[in-house]
Amino acid sequence: MSQFDIQNLDNSIQNLSLDDETVQDPFKDIRKLEKLDLPSFAKYMKTCSNIIFMNGAGISTSAGIPDFRSPGTGLYDNLQKYNLPNPQSIFELDYFLKDPEPFFTLSKELMPSNFKPTITHYFQKLLVDQQMVRKIYTQNIDNLELMAGISNDKIIHAHGSFRTGHCLECRTEYTMEWMKKKLEKENILYCEKEECSGGLVKPDIVFFGECLPNEFMNFRHDFSECDCLIVMGTSLKVAPFSKLPLAVKIDCPKLLINRDLVGEWQNYSTNTDKNYRLVVELNECDAACLKLVKLLDLEKDFEKLLRKN
Repeated sequence: MSQFDIQNLDNSIQNLSLDDETVQDPFKDIRKLEKLDLPSFAKYMKTCSNIIFMNGAGISTSAGIPDFRSPGTGLYDNLQKYNLPNPQSIFELDYFLKDPEPFFTLSKELMPSNFKPTITHYFQKLLVDQQMVRKIYTQNIDNLELMAGISNDKIIHAHGSFRTGHCLECRTEYTMEWMKKKLEKENILYCEKEECSGGLVKPDIVFFGECLPNEFMNFRHDFSECDCLIVMGTSLKVAPFSKLPLAVKIDCPKLLINRDLVGEWQNYSTNTDKNYRLVVELNECDAACLKLVKLLDLEKDFEKLLRKN
């Protein structure tokens, strides 16, 4: 054996180790969480200033607003009285133009002024006040984020809201207050503009097949700057909203607060060789937020906020 080969062999032997602790963390360069649990996630949150919340209907159920897909209690399971072709028809533009009364009957029940914000909404307001939040992307049309005192520039209403409505013919804008007052006396909203032929006034919520609001289209910029993603109370079944968690950077930790595993969390693992950033809290949203308030050492601030509101 040549001297060159002997030296190579010697070097190789010196680099060998029987110590398992020398195995490198496969995600060492991008892992930001000490553990894959809520306390570790909260500890990381304290360092963040660009948190993005993704809100689904589950954050408003404690306010008395039904979600859409929960068996037995969800909105889609309780629309039989409207004799719809299918539950989603109530949010389809073609059906609305043909028979708007079922939608307006439902709107009377769902009008935001009939409900109050939840613990979850005020938790998000708390973090906004702490200058930790970049944006709140919400599927909800109930305006409860606004009613909790969160400024409109922090909220992206991905599916629109009841805040305003427009005539489908002349595009005259109407306020939520006008729509609510009219629906107390009438079953269908019609435009009152003299030069209009009395077109239907539709609240500015996004029906199936309609384009999402322009503000939503800036999501790439927000999510590229996101340092912490928190997904709450959603089935993540409606695209493109359901695809947003995939838009954050590769090192951005993600927390799901939900009753069920959804989206990429369906393959959730506590094995740190396979997972470095996905954390799950299977819980009601309000209960999970109260846990986070404590873990973030913000209990006094939160109590003060709740007293104020």
